[in-house]
Amino acid sequence: MSAPVDRAEPGGSGPVVRVAAVGDIHLGPDSRGLLRPSFATLPDRADLLLLAGDLTRHGTVVEAEVVAGEVADVGVPVVAVLGNHDHHSEEEAAVSRVLEGAGVAVLEGATAVLSLHGERTGVAGTKGFCGGFAGRSAGEFGEREMKDFVRVTRRSAEALRRSLTELADDGCALRIALTHFAPVPDTLAGEPREIYPFLGSYLLAEAMDEAGADLAVHGHAHLGTEHGMTAGGIRVRNVAQPVIGKAYALYHLPLAA
Repeated sequence: MSAPVDRAEPGGSGPVVRVAAVGDIHLGPDSRGLLRPSFATLPDRADLLLLAGDLTRHGTVVEAEVVAGEVADVGVPVVAVLGNHDHHSEEEAAVSRVLEGAGVAVLEGATAVLSLHGERTGVAGTKGFCGGFAGRSAGEFGEREMKDFVRVTRRSAEALRRSLTELADDGCALRIALTHFAPVPDTLAGEPREIYPFLGSYLLAEAMDEAGADLAVHGHAHLGTEHGMTAGGIRVRNVAQPVIGKAYALYHLPLAA
């Protein structure tokens, strides 16, 4: 039986963009062929595939080659951001090159624009970083190390805001924010509250609300919850594979009639 599809807006019979999304697949050399059969169904079910980071276990080129083999020539565009695991071996540039060689658009403070159903759909992507959420967050104060820590998140959020704004200026009918770290605490429910500050930052949600988006997709929180929302009403989905429990989740985004 097919899993239910999450519709961004209930009802309606107009055209929709079908978004498949998954994160935290953590592939390694023993994972070859694991997801390929499921990804082979994508052309019949989705218009694009989003990968929300932590695609590898330790961020090595060998692992990235496994990921590339799973998503190469799947029949739909593939857009990705990297996660913290993909940075672990400090080979993230090489990991990105391997994925790009398989046709994946790897975003970091950048955009991908796709023509789907005669309209432009834009994806703005950044890994994001830690820091916490409103009322319980780190600030740019004190030691240099603390200020540097928060500035990483702030720079990511600012890049995401700029990218979403560029997509609006470019006339995109739909805009999707793709991150690895979480923009809201809603989708962390189930994780120990003590580690919330290491799972995401409210600065990402502020950037989304300021620039606007139709959907926000992230991973990272394996024990979290799929559904959430920013203060400004943007739907947020945690697509970490341990959360969604399948090869990918499906979301339908209605296009304006």
